[in-house]
Amino acid sequence: MAEEKTEIVPDEEFSAQDSTEKIKKLKEELKKCDVDKKEYLDGWQRSRAEHINYKKDEGKRFEDMARFIVSGLIGDVLPILDSFDLASQSGRQRPSGDRQKFEEQGILLIRSQLEDILKKRGLSEIAVKADDEFDPSKHESVGEVESEQVEGRIAEIVQRGYAFREKVLRPARVRLSKGRTS
Repeated sequence: MAEEKTEIVPDEEFSAQDSTEKIKKLKEELKKCDVDKKEYLDGWQRSRAEHINYKKDEGKRFEDMARFIVSGLIGDVLPILDSFDLASQSGRQRPSGDRQKFEEQGILLIRSQLEDILKKRGLSEIAVKADDEFDPSKHESVGEVESEQVEGRIAEIVQRGYAFREKVLRPARVRLSKGRTS
């Protein structure tokens, strides 16, 4: 194998002065890129810090709003506590025969007072009665019983269901009819 000699031919179009100028321009561009990079990085870091602060501020505002809402509800419920106290004091002053009737009426009035407050806040009872069709989005079956209703329809209401602004909070618990087996 013979060794080949490679001949280096100088580029006459490219002179040392041209290369110095090109290097100078490249260094200037590099400095400009470094300045731009620092500016973009600083802007990004500032934006990130502002976003973190925004999230903290929003969290605090949300907590404040929740406290305000809860304090409003508690303020509405306080009269119910007063009613319980008043009923308890008045009940002790009645003869024992009248006391039970008085307590039952008092409890019904206090329950009504609580229902009114909750309705005002957006709570509603899910309407359900015997012989209604079972709707799994509003009802929860807790068993079956013999009844006069058609099989699969609601026979008994075990526990009331409630919705908050038309969204089911707790479905009504019901027993379904398995028909007459006699």
